[in-house]
Amino acid sequence: MGIINTTPDSFFDQSRISLNKEAILQQAEKMIQDGASILDIGGYSSRPGAKDVSEDEELERVLPAVNWINNAFPEVLISVDTFRSKVAKVAVNEGAHIVNDISGGELDSDLIPTVAELGVPYILMHLRGNPQTMQAKTEYFDFLPEILNYFAEKLDVIVKFGIKDVIIDPGFGFSKNLDQNYFLLKNLEILKSLGLPILAGLSRKSMIYKLLECEPSEALIGTTALNMVALQKGANILRVHDVKETNETLKLYNQLYA
Repeated sequence: MGIINTTPDSFFDQSRISLNKEAILQQAEKMIQDGASILDIGGYSSRPGAKDVSEDEELERVLPAVNWINNAFPEVLISVDTFRSKVAKVAVNEGAHIVNDISGGELDSDLIPTVAELGVPYILMHLRGNPQTMQAKTEYFDFLPEILNYFAEKLDVIVKFGIKDVIIDPGFGFSKNLDQNYFLLKNLEILKSLGLPILAGLSRKSMIYKLLECEPSEALIGTTALNMVALQKGANILRVHDVKETNETLKLYNQLYA
């Protein structure tokens, strides 16, 4: 899954793309050629402490990109990265195929019913609070069981609404400190007990660049190393900025384990 950010404040500045048709399509084409089968389009930065963005502004950032990519590359799956029901609905009507929600429906009570109505796959991520407060919510009584319980409770609601295709995202970097992120990755296979595909979003995150004492722009090797671990631990989808390098990692993994 290749990341296409239409936000001006994403944590990795090289991933930011101006809302320009030529620039968006050029980035999409490169990612597809490099091996991406899903493009994840987001217009709301969810980095820790990011500013809130109005629904209208998010729509203005996301919809043109969805429309342009869907028309130019109808063979690629498009995921819309949003926690808002209106953005999800309009984006799917414009050609998006998947809703990627960081909030598990907590930030918009209409989102899960809307996804059920749309009949598209849903990516369910673990998060406490919101992007503005999440890093103040890293205290857990029993870390892994609490995350499993979160998914079990959410899945019970999701199934009742009739959503059939669900992907689990453990939410690396969301409501978790550095040690918790690595403990979660080390034990990622525990999520296989849920019987659903797992998405790992590790790309250039602070758990890598802070530990390595570098900038996000210098965190590609660390990302590649952890992506291999995620695959070994059961991840089915890798959400990344660097599609070519990730596809190379996947080929090496398949040679070893397929």
